[in-house]
Amino acid sequence: MSEKQKDSCEIYCYDELKVRKVQLTLEGQNIQGMVKMFKVLADETRMKIAFALCEEDELCVCDVANIIDSSMATASHHLRILKQLGLAKCRKEGKLVFYSLEDDHVRQLLQLTSTHSRELIFNGK
Repeated sequence: MSEKQKDSCEIYCYDELKVRKVQLTLEGQNIQGMVKMFKVLADETRMKIAFALCEEDELCVCDVANIIDSSMATASHHLRILKQLGLAKCRKEGKLVFYSLEDDHVRQLLQLTSTHSRELIFNGK
C-alpha cells in the first residue's frame, strides 16, 4: 500500500451472516430517537447545561442561566428541550423550578463523551 492509505475496500465482498445479524438488530432499535438525542446534545448551550447537570445533581433555572451566562428565558427554553426529549426532568418548589438529569444513563453518556473528548485532545486529534 502506498504512503497514503486508502479508506475504502478495493474489492466488493461482505460477510452475509454478520450483515444480516446487524440488520436484524437495527430493526429493533429506535434509531430516530437516538439521532434526536444526539442532535439535541449537539447544541453547545444544551451540552453545557447537560454537563452542568452531570456535575450537580440538581440546578434551578436561575443557576443554569448564570452558568451559561444567559437570560432565564433562554435557559428555560434549552431546559425544556432537554426535558421533552427525556434527558432531563424537573420539579417545582415554591416559585423555583429545579432540573436534574432524567437518569443515570444520561449521566453515563455525558461522562463517556467527556472522557473520549479529552482522549482525542490528548492524542492530538
